[in-house]
Amino acid sequence: MRIFITGGSRGIGRAMAEHFANLGHKVAICSRNPVTLNKILTLTGDVADYNACQAMFAQIFADFGGIDVLVNNAAIAHTGYFADMPPAAWKNLVNINLGGVINCSHIAINQMLSQGKGQIINISSIWGNMGASCEAVYSATKGGVNAFTKALARELGPANIRINAIACGVVNTEMNSNLSPPEKNALTGQIPLGRFANPQEIAVTAEFLMNNNYVTGQIITIDGGLT
Repeated sequence: MRIFITGGSRGIGRAMAEHFANLGHKVAICSRNPVTLNKILTLTGDVADYNACQAMFAQIFADFGGIDVLVNNAAIAHTGYFADMPPAAWKNLVNINLGGVINCSHIAINQMLSQGKGQIINISSIWGNMGASCEAVYSATKGGVNAFTKALARELGPANIRINAIACGVVNTEMNSNLSPPEKNALTGQIPLGRFANPQEIAVTAEFLMNNNYVTGQIITIDGGLT
């Protein structure tokens, strides 16, 4: 398969990229800063910029001849009281976390429609399901991703295009590296499995969604029993 993963230079995105490349798939990633990964086409661009997304897809089409799977993974976080959050910060969150999903999906879908099949996997969060204190806008963007996933699955099911999302719990990535040891211990204490997820566990969930042709419109929760 030909797979494009946004935000693929680290964390969950990189784990997925390396996992799928090792399985023999053609994999492209994008990030805002240049990186080099073995057996992976690496692109530089901002998913919040529609024109930049078009340029990245054009390169993928030139190299791979098309795309079978889009994984919308690129996202940023912001922790703090909403009352203290400047407008520029929440606009950036919305533009990347939700706008990036919409931008890349729009471009990918037009190509998938022409080939009569395709799928999109959106990387979401449990906070999109239930909300998180001090992460109000982040939660809102992920809630938007979940609603977009369900609506688009209904719209595109007749065209043989499947849309799903993975709502991740706390994953051991750089995004959560700012948590203090007491904060990590408090979170771990709430998780029945007693630990954070590792990025590879998200990658194998994405693999399941790729390979099961009857799953669409689903928000798959991977949180160790937290919710």
